[in-house]
Amino acid sequence: MRPRKTNRNLPPCVYLRHGAFYLVKLGKWTRLASDYPSALREYARLHTMPEGGMAKLIDMALAQRKPKLSANTWAQYQTAARKLKEMLAEFAPHQVKPKDVAMVKVGLADTPNMANRVISVLRLVFNYAVEQQLVDSNPAIGIQRHAEAKRKRLVSKEEFQAIYTKAGQRLQVVMDLLYLTGQRVVDVLQIKYSDLREDGVYFEQAKTDARLIVEWTPELRAVVERAKTLHGNVRALTLLHNRRGKAPDYSTVKIQWDVARKAAGVEDATMRDLRAMSGTATNKQGKNATALLGHTSPAMTVRYLRDKEIPVVEGPSFGRWTKGD
Repeated sequence: MRPRKTNRNLPPCVYLRHGAFYLVKLGKWTRLASDYPSALREYARLHTMPEGGMAKLIDMALAQRKPKLSANTWAQYQTAARKLKEMLAEFAPHQVKPKDVAMVKVGLADTPNMANRVISVLRLVFNYAVEQQLVDSNPAIGIQRHAEAKRKRLVSKEEFQAIYTKAGQRLQVVMDLLYLTGQRVVDVLQIKYSDLREDGVYFEQAKTDARLIVEWTPELRAVVERAKTLHGNVRALTLLHNRRGKAPDYSTVKIQWDVARKAAGVEDATMRDLRAMSGTATNKQGKNATALLGHTSPAMTVRYLRDKEIPVVEGPSFGRWTKGD
């Protein structure tokens, strides 16, 4: 870079043009201010931004959040982060405006669930940036989520059994536990031996921190005993584990599920659907599905109840008409 001949008091890449100071990088002119002190303050603020623009900021924000996330949620956040890094590659954090976030939403409109996850992650990233005083405001606040279609899939007993017969022993145990406890996959995979209490299996849900104990039944006890025999004398903290004593990885179990499901010829069924199947069966049997699923209100549980039975109702009769009706 050649030394300046004029305005030698200006920081690198800052130029005075038409009565205002500009920061020039990669051919892009960013206005700082019209007076010198304000321009210096703005220059200093911009240079506290992490190098690497939005990509670096996203990594920093998610790294801070990671310890509080389950393995499955972390994987989802990483997918959303990759999309954000692609779509905002040319932006510095302070350049992202609400209109840009709106364009991200529009660009992902064909996949509304993913779009909503991306917007949620972006909101989280800018919350971090505001807390660190890297930006003045969060441009993702006020951007409405896409309306998501509610999942209505109810795995039938026949479909469950078809997948079950194609599954390995560990996956069969996982399926039984998912149905009998109604808990999320990640919580079932993390059951510890210390969670096997006198009155039932203790859960502290990773997603909501809800705590509950699923009471022992003969079926639940039998499944837990089968789980204990899967790897012989391997010592481990968790009920389900591999030969190295580590809890099963969610992605590995999901792959095993997909292989068994395809072999069984069952379409559009996920392991998460077994939570809905469990809640629906619990409700039909007259038990408390809200308590089982760890929800704070019955309204939350309604989303999981997917009973396909069509109600039989009674209509009016002409025979009961009387004069004047």
